[in-house]
Amino acid sequence: MGFYGGNGGVVLKKDASPLTAADAASHEFLVEHLTGLIAGTPVVSEESEESQAHAVDGKGRYWLIDPLDGTKEFIKATNEFTVNVALMEGGHPVLGVVHAPALELTYYGLRDSGAWRQINGQPPVPISTRRADAARLSVVASKDHAGPLVQAMLGRMAQPTLQSMGSSLKFCLVAEGKADVYLRDLPTMEWDTAAAQCVVESAGGSVCSLDGRPLGYGKPDLRNPAIITIGDARLDWAALLQDGGA
Repeated sequence: MGFYGGNGGVVLKKDASPLTAADAASHEFLVEHLTGLIAGTPVVSEESEESQAHAVDGKGRYWLIDPLDGTKEFIKATNEFTVNVALMEGGHPVLGVVHAPALELTYYGLRDSGAWRQINGQPPVPISTRRADAARLSVVASKDHAGPLVQAMLGRMAQPTLQSMGSSLKFCLVAEGKADVYLRDLPTMEWDTAAAQCVVESAGGSVCSLDGRPLGYGKPDLRNPAIITIGDARLDWAALLQDGGA
């Protein structure tokens, strides 16, 4: 937060995405404090190409972190940026923490144990997904990266409501029962999704590729396919992506 509000320069990475001094500081802090927390568990970070080789096979245990998710929101000072930390085992997140420093808001989930939200240091509150009303679905989408499938899906819904938000907070809206669907048809990387996926799944929802398979990890380029996050497993979300769907 010491860099928030324009304190620190911005450079462009190889893929033309922005990198701030806050990204680098958060990366260094997390690597320092996670290394050795669980013996023999490496830290894989968006900001370290060298570390990413540990994630390629997806079979071992490792930390997968995005030191600053929503860098554009950080630069624009919208408060909607997060720090994402996931513990990976067997190609799947088993512990996930999504922290929004400017909002003093934290979501976390532990596989098979539940999910929680904590605000401003108050006692954590359990969260869960909600039952969907197919006639009045609430859809959450990216402010900067909503692709054509999102607009097509909205056109097939009866009376949808749309919420826009930055960073992995979109997943968390589904996890805490404030939204029903989050469709992301533009590319993401594994560190963008792992922590939030654990929160969603621990709260009773799912994060899948568009073929219906749970989103897995350890892909050769660490790049995710198009994904959809659903709070209620009974919702026929596939019909929303096809012509003639409800």
